[in-house]
Amino acid sequence: MEQINELLKQVKKLEITTRLLADGLITGNTDSIFKGQGIEFSEIRDYRHGDDIRAIDWKVTARFNHPYIKEFIEERDLQIYFIIDLSESGSFGSNISKKQRSLEIIASIMFAVLRNNDRAGVFLVTDKVEKYIPAKKGRRHILHLLTSIVNFTPISPKTDLKNTLVEIAKIIKRKSILFIISDFIDESEFLKPLKILRKKHDIIALRITDQREKEIPDIGLIELEDKETGEQILVDTSDEEFRRSYSNLIYENELQFISNLRKIKIETLSMTTEQNYAIPLRKFFRRRK
Repeated sequence: MEQINELLKQVKKLEITTRLLADGLITGNTDSIFKGQGIEFSEIRDYRHGDDIRAIDWKVTARFNHPYIKEFIEERDLQIYFIIDLSESGSFGSNISKKQRSLEIIASIMFAVLRNNDRAGVFLVTDKVEKYIPAKKGRRHILHLLTSIVNFTPISPKTDLKNTLVEIAKIIKRKSILFIISDFIDESEFLKPLKILRKKHDIIALRITDQREKEIPDIGLIELEDKETGEQILVDTSDEEFRRSYSNLIYENELQFISNLRKIKIETLSMTTEQNYAIPLRKFFRRRK
């Protein structure tokens, strides 16, 4: 009973601390924050002066020798899924773990989804989909999602986004907005299944990292351990060249990650555990409007 009460306190605290940001995300334009691909085909009609030429249906235009455009309407009942990487690397953090920071960001977006009266669901993943909760509406459901995330203990410590994304593609049949929350420290070839998912869904990659993963301080000989594989390596952090090479490698990997996702038209938002996530979140959703 005490454990349940503590769990409820954590969820309540999340709601209180993130509600203000959630309100701020949708202020002034409640029907556009999660627009993404949330539109559906309505009809084909004659082209009129002032119409966007990008909407022209060239096949129909060629057939009838007269310009026609495709008209779409916004879907009011959107479906948003949170694909949450709960592998062991998420437990790392300087002052706060990547998992805890991710949870706060997820809660902020979920309460914005609630205010928007859209459906939300989750996939809790490691090297497989460990838990799936279908998308539904309502405050009770949002609290159920958050409680499930907080209370969840993963079976596997590893990550395999390639495998999990292939599984998820088979489960989600309806066009959706997918938030993938991870540190993306994963050597699996996940870009191909990500590209396949992108053909049907609007995908946003939220990358959560920690500053200590990007820079190694000068503290002499230390033993580094990969939390997911258990592999250990002894390094001399007093070697300035080693520290510089390490930082450059991390920086190059970050640029490559963003470039790879940009090529397949997936939006990325990178944040560290130390920074105030409210500012980049607001900027990001302002751009989407």
